[in-house]
Amino acid sequence: MNSDSHTTGEVADSFTAYAEKCDNPRFTSWLRKQAEPAWTEATNHQMTQELGAGILEEAVMAQYLVQDYVFLDTLVGVFGYAVGQAPTMTEKRQFVEFLDLVTDDENDYFERSFEALGISERHRDDPVRTETTESFIDFLELAKQQGGYAETLAVLVPAEWVYLSWATRESENPPEAFYFTEWIDLHANERFNTFVMWLREQLDTVGPTLSSRRQRRVARLFERTVTHEIAFFDDAYDSAESLIGVS
Repeated sequence: MNSDSHTTGEVADSFTAYAEKCDNPRFTSWLRKQAEPAWTEATNHQMTQELGAGILEEAVMAQYLVQDYVFLDTLVGVFGYAVGQAPTMTEKRQFVEFLDLVTDDENDYFERSFEALGISERHRDDPVRTETTESFIDFLELAKQQGGYAETLAVLVPAEWVYLSWATRESENPPEAFYFTEWIDLHANERFNTFVMWLREQLDTVGPTLSSRRQRRVARLFERTVTHEIAFFDDAYDSAESLIGVS
């Protein structure tokens, strides 16, 4: 049996019940199963597939990147919050090193992509947030205040794991345009994979020690993060016209 596989096709309501049916169960695997079918919808979303094939409309990609750049500021704040919550200096250092990557490599990518896609400085510096983006940001801000380290990890793990999952799939046949290929590369490389696996291990360690009530809260936060990711991808299509022909 696989280390986190089920002996039945059903998902156990509690981690304890799930663990009884698995060899070497992982808390994050239980969370992922609890988040179905949203997990599969997010990691196989139309946008991720079109981006990977290099056929995503530029207007959709532009709107997606503009909103993601806004969202990134809040996500970095949550990672900063996690630094304070992390139990030891070793864990704190892992978060700090990842923040260096996000604020350096990703920021450079955004700037070059905005230029290539013809996004005006106004839309880069002072974009209009969509309702979906506002909702996702509000959710992250609320989630980090709802508990401790586990609750913060409950939103960070799926936020990064979803990207690792679809980007790894699409990295096998990368498209030509750099703003597609480099976005995939940023989320499908050994350093990012190692960090996401480490994030999972952090939640795998703390999750089983929580009360059943907190485990359910963590599961809800995890699942809601995944559903917000789906809405964020959908919104890139729904609101793409807002950038067309606007200087």
